[in-house]
This record gives sequence, C-alpha cells and structure tokens, in this order.
Amino acid sequence: MLTSVLEILASMALLVVLVFIYPARVVLWTYRHRELRKWIPLNVPINFDPAPILYPHAITMLTTFLLAPNNPVIMLPNLILSISSLPEELIPGTVASEAVNAVHWLFSCLPLVYAASEPPYGERLGAGATLNSQSVSTGSAVLLYPLHRTLCKVLNYLTTTSLLPAELQLFSIALINILLLSTSPQLRILKALLWIGGLGIVVLCGPVIPWGVALARVPKWRFRHPGVQPSRQTASKLARLFSWARLKKELNKTTPSTGHFFNAWFTSDEELDDIMPLNPRVNTITANGPEIDAGKVSTTPLDDTNEPRPTIGFSPLRRHTLPVTLNTLNQVVTHTAGGRRKRATSKTVRAFFKLTEEEAEIRKWVYAAWVYGCILVVIFLGIRLYITEFALGGNEAIGWALGYLFGDLNWFRFTVVKENLDRWICLPPRYTDEEAMASCELGWIQHVRKADIGEANMRLAIATYWIIILIFGLVVVFRLKDIYEVDTRRKVFHFMMVAMFLPATYVDPAFAALALAIVLAVFLLLDLLRASQLPPLSKPITYFLAPYVDGRDFQGPVVISHIFLLIGCAIPLWLTLGSLPRTGTGYLTGWELPTKEVSMVSGVVCVGLGDAAASLIGRRWGRRKWLWKGGKSLEGSLAFAVAVFIGLVAASAWLQIGRWAVSQGQAVPWPVSLRNAGVCASMASLTEAVLTGGNDNVIVPVVLWTCVKSLGV
Repeated sequence: MLTSVLEILASMALLVVLVFIYPARVVLWTYRHRELRKWIPLNVPINFDPAPILYPHAITMLTTFLLAPNNPVIMLPNLILSISSLPEELIPGTVASEAVNAVHWLFSCLPLVYAASEPPYGERLGAGATLNSQSVSTGSAVLLYPLHRTLCKVLNYLTTTSLLPAELQLFSIALINILLLSTSPQLRILKALLWIGGLGIVVLCGPVIPWGVALARVPKWRFRHPGVQPSRQTASKLARLFSWARLKKELNKTTPSTGHFFNAWFTSDEELDDIMPLNPRVNTITANGPEIDAGKVSTTPLDDTNEPRPTIGFSPLRRHTLPVTLNTLNQVVTHTAGGRRKRATSKTVRAFFKLTEEEAEIRKWVYAAWVYGCILVVIFLGIRLYITEFALGGNEAIGWALGYLFGDLNWFRFTVVKENLDRWICLPPRYTDEEAMASCELGWIQHVRKADIGEANMRLAIATYWIIILIFGLVVVFRLKDIYEVDTRRKVFHFMMVAMFLPATYVDPAFAALALAIVLAVFLLLDLLRASQLPPLSKPITYFLAPYVDGRDFQGPVVISHIFLLIGCAIPLWLTLGSLPRTGTGYLTGWELPTKEVSMVSGVVCVGLGDAAASLIGRRWGRRKWLWKGGKSLEGSLAFAVAVFIGLVAASAWLQIGRWAVSQGQAVPWPVSLRNAGVCASMASLTEAVLTGGNDNVIVPVVLWTCVKSLGV
C-alpha cells in the first residue's frame, strides 16, 4: 500500500511541477525571442482552454481512486494514462511534428520506478479482489504512452473536429481500459463490439468508404453522358501541335467580340507559351478578353537579338484596357468571368467524372455491398467468436442470447428439449420451493423476478417496456416537430432515458448494462453508414436525424448528440458494475449482482433530469448570468441542482421500496442521505456551469458518479 501511495504522489507532483513551470517557460521563450515579438511577461491566448489539462487527468484519477479498493490492478495503468494525457505543450522539449515525445514517454514511466520493487499486481489483490481483476505487466505498462498517442491520432482522423481535445483524451483512456482491464462478461462484450468491430470495419472498409463519400459528392451534371467518350489530357509535343491546329481553326471562326476561347484551350502557362508567344510591345487585354485579329500574324524581335519570333497581332488599343501577362492569362483559366477563383476539385472526385450516371449508381451499390458484407463478416466471424470464447465461457453466443431472453417460456423450453438443442441454447434452471422462499430475503421484486415469472421473462418484460417508452417518445417528438424548437424536442429523449432506465436498472443491472453496450455499438454503426453516404440506409438515417442536430453536430462528420446522451447514461452504470462483486452459476456466472447502489442511475438522473431542466428553465427564465463566460444562467443551474436532487432522492426511495440489498458503506440514515444528495447535486450543477472544452452529457455524469459513490446517498 505504501508503494501505491508513492506512485500517486509521484504522478500528482509531476503534474503540479509541469503546470507551474509552464508559465516560466513561456516567459523565458518570450524573452529570448523578444526581437521577433513585443516582450510580454505572460501572454495567455484568448482561446485558452484549461479542459485538456484538467479533465483527462482529474477524471481518470478520481474514477481510479473509487474503483481501486475492489480492483487495485487498475491503479498503475491509469496513473500512466493520466500522465500520458497531459498536453504536449506542458512537456519540455516538445516538437509538434513528433509522433511520440521521448520526454513525455519518460515522464509517463515514472510510476513504474516505485512499482518495480513490488510483486505483480495480481498478487496484491487481497480479499477485495473481484471478478474484474486483471493485472497489467510492466512491459505492457511501458507501452501505454505510445498506444495512447497512436489511438488519439486514429480517433482524431476518424472523427476530425467532432471531438474536442479533452474528449479525445478521455475516449482514448476509456478504450484502453476496456482493452486491457475488462474481465467481466459485460465489459468483454463491450470490448468485442468496440475493438474487434471497430478495427475490423476500419481495416476492411477503410479504402471503400472514402470512395463512396467522394462519389456521393459528385453532382449528377458532372457525370459523362452516355455515348460521349471521356476526354484525355494531351501532354506530348505532337498532341500540342494538333491542339494548335484546332485552336487556329477555332480562331478563324471566332469574332473579336467573343474572345473567351482561353477557358477551353489554355490549361497551363507552359502550354500558353508554346501555343501563343506574346509580343512584349503589344500586351493589352480588354475587359471582355483579348481582341485578336486572327488573320494578322507578325514577327517582332523579343530582345536585343535580331531573331524574329512569330506573334499573334492585336488590334489597336482601346480605352479601359488591362495589361496582358502570363499571370493574367492564367487567371482566365483559374477564375470565372466575374473574377472569382474557381473551386478546385480533388483528384479523387475527378476520377469519377468519366462515369455515366447509371455507372455511378452501380458503383455506389457495389461499394455498399462490400461495406455491408464486411460488417456481417466482422459480426459473425469476429465479434461472435470472441464473445463465445472469452465472455460466455465457451457457450455459443447466439444460443446463449436466445436462452437469456426466452429461456423461461414453456413452449420455447419444450421446443429446445424436443429438438435436442439444449447443448447449443442455454436454458435457465427452474427454482425449487426452498430456493423460491430464500429469494424472499432479497426483496419482493427479486422474489417476483426469480420465483414467480422467471429471470428471462423479466428481461422480456423490461425489453417490452423499453420499446413501449421508445415508441411513445417518438410519437410525442413527431407531434411537437412543428410546434417547438429543436432543443425542446431533444429534451424529450432525455426524459425517455429516465423513464426507461430509472425503474428498470435495479431489477437487472447486468441486462441494462448489456443493452446499453449493444445500443451504443448500433448507434456508432448507423452513424458510420450515415457518414459513408452509401445506399440504402444513408439517406433515411440522415433525414431522421436532421431535425434534432445542433451546432455541435455540425463541427465534424459525427452526429454526437445521441451518442453522448447514451454514453452519459451508461458510463456510471458500467463503473458501478466494476466496483461491485458478482455472483451467478452456470452460464450466468458474473451476471448477478447481489447488491445495488444509487450510483448506478446517477448518469440517468444527471442527463435525463438535470441537463433537461437546466436547458428548459435557463432558456426561458434565465436572466442572471454567471460571472464567467459560457452563457449559463443562475436559474438554469438552480434548476439543474433541484432536478438532480429530486432524482437522487427518488432513486434512493426506489432502492428502499424494492428492498434490494445495499453495498457496504452506502447504507446511511435518511437525514444523511438527503444532505449527501444536496451536496452531490450542487457539485454537479457547479461543474455543469463552469464546464468548458467538454460535453456536459459525458463529464458531468462522471463527476456526479464520483460524488454519489464517495458520499453515498
């Protein structure tokens, strides 16, 4: 334990030193380069954002401290990741072009100095070890910094400007934790969905999706008409001679008033020089183009030499003329008649100009068939096999899922046994009278779930309840489509999350966590199909999401509002499951949680009630603004705190009504619980008010979870 304290103190001291010496480094640099810029002791940019310094490091450490008592192996890798998430500007000797900063890498390995003399983390678990315990070797810990930097670059490439720097760092840290530390069935399923599914689609569909996007950007009028051969660029001298012959033929047919043949023929300065050498003594061009006498060709010496050079003669000068130079002639090519520069077309898009409209449509469907086929291959050959082998103990994933949902239906059990499918489909056991009576001690809801209707039937009932709430919410949203603004309609989805998960999470937390993981993967996949612009799903998804996007969704290719809403509800539940012991027998090992906590639903309360109340109240009745910039009002923050307080109290009351067992340290008297709920709501409201550089649907729920988990409600 002493070594763990030294590791924590070393990482905290490193952060403090780097943050405090950064202003001194700025002052020193400014003093050394005072000849280049005016000397200012400390010049803070207007767009300075403290989020990349504060949120990745602080949130990582807070969640680690709360999870470490039950799972101490997460301490070392997260200390390294928190140091790796520091902005490169804080690290001395940083070069922007470097993929990996050696100094930063060395700093990230500082906790390993204190951990080197201790036994492996797998031997330091003690009695608090849970099902989620998995050690990380020293060799793997050393490579966490380059893994984090590489993953950040990949995520930045995939999302471009959709994610802010702090969000990018947190997303990368979460993915690495899922990759290295997931041992529970739910987290391993999430690992398969995000890592195997994501990498598989990126590798197999990486080249095809950009082709589909480029093809979708080509307007129909740019495609080649049927029967017209695509034009070929002439590059040889012989081809230029033929081009000159065609140009001369066109000149003989062109009147002086037209004179816009330059756009069709002159493609470069070099070709212009070969085709039409200029006479330096006659170098004028009118506003409508050069006035050329096509029948008059003279020879005029170019320089002091007496060698004549044939030039095209110009008609007598006119008023309001402009000098003709190579740049002017080139401007005719690259600019429109009004002087506006023509829009450049990328080579990827120009490659599709030779296709006809029918050929382009066929090409789109070929790309779509490849992408959909690869997705099916990744799901059934990658994700399914990994889940079968590592998450479900060798039980076939599809058969396990059928038994998990329909195993308590009499006709389903009879069919499975009759067709001898019980080796493939896992059927839940029937409870005896003694086991049914013992379940009464777990609370009346658990008794109904286990003894009366069955665990699988309860999951079907929960899923049916979710579908009903979802359909009802969509109907309400469509009814409000023409009455209320976008922000008001979007808050309906927030209330839907509260109605769906606040009552049902305590009943079966593992099932709720699994459902959120699957829905998150579906959301990411659908957004990928939307951004790829491939038929037939791209346009329907785009039209469905169009009425609900906001300004943040237009910052990049990813529509993040619904994804962040789901993540904000799911992360507190996933974190709580990682801190609680698991039970279960047979194929359901690790799928039962004997104890429950209010922190499970803290994300739903924060996003569904707090954020919605702050937005609705603040927009309509917010008059008094906070002193700092950000547009948040005191009325909205107060509404956020009150809504979160009511939600936490309701969740605590539902926990008592259902008579679920509460984990040790979370059972507190009602007065203390109300006080703690007020403190947690106030802290979450303050975080939401001062939050910059991050999405409040992700960061604020994590902050509220840390408060609820540490104080108890």
